[in-house]
Order: sequence, then structure tokens, then C-alpha cells
Amino acid sequence: MRTMAWSAVAVVTAALGIPTGRADEEKVPLDKLPKAVAEAVQKRFPKVEMKSASKEKDGDKVVFEVTLKKDGKNIDVTVTEAGAITLIEQEVEFKDLPQAVKQTFEEKYPNAKYEIVESVTKAVGGKETLDYYEAKLVAADKKTWEVEVLPDGKLKAATEVKGGKKD
Repeated sequence: MRTMAWSAVAVVTAALGIPTGRADEEKVPLDKLPKAVAEAVQKRFPKVEMKSASKEKDGDKVVFEVTLKKDGKNIDVTVTEAGAITLIEQEVEFKDLPQAVKQTFEEKYPNAKYEIVESVTKAVGGKETLDYYEAKLVAADKKTWEVEVLPDGKLKAATEVKGGKKD
């Protein structure tokens, strides 16, 4: 959800001409990405154009988040300085979710309006595992939620978002 929330903030602030980024996040020109980072992303997503990148601290390590665009949808790839992909957040259509996941969203949030839906895949030692699906949605009662659902349809987490920040 971190990426989703910050993507929404970036769109609004860019439209208003307000400087973006968190205190611990620094924009990185694509031509200044470490070679290992760029190569890892290009190898995993050949023929997909890189759109932007940022650098941030994850604990005591530096990681890069590279945003790609494929078929009009964003893919955010988190990569270590050494070029190891650790996380992939890929925008998906609600209709393309597994039935169990769709059912959970529809039962918990009937008539919700979905701002964005993503699959979240963790990568460890080069092995990727779909971890969960996340959505930022506006429920029928007009409350905004960030919701995580496991691939089997179990609800992992739900956080109400107030004023652009999670509660």
C-alpha cells in the first residue's frame, strides 16, 4: 500500500506543482541508476519502459524503487543496490483478480469504488511468491480504505485512510 498511497500523492502534488517525495525518499534520474539495479529490472521486465526511480532507506540498507509502465498499468519494482529484486507491485484490473479475492472484496466492501488494485509479489533469493492483493477503495459509506487480501481470499489487513494518511 505504501507505493499506492505515495503514487496518489505524487499525481496530486505533480498536478499542483508541489515538490514530491518523503523525507527519506530521493528521486533518481534513470540514467543515474546503479548499473546492477537497471540491469535487474530490464532482465525481469524486458521491453517494458522505465518511467521513474527513487532511492530510499529500508532500515540500514538503500533500496531503489523503479516504476515501469506496461499496457497502461504501473509496475513498481523494489531493488537493492546490488541488483536483487525484493518486491514487485503490479497494477491489475479488479475483473482479473482470482475469484476468492474478488469475493472477499465484494462481501467486505459492497458497492465500493476501487481507486487502484495491485498484486504484491515478494522475491527472496531470486524466487518470486505472490504474497497478497491490495486495493485502495472508497466504501459505500464514503470512507477510504487500504485493504490487503491473501490469494486464497482471506482478509490480511484493512486500514482506514483519513486525510491521506493511514490510521
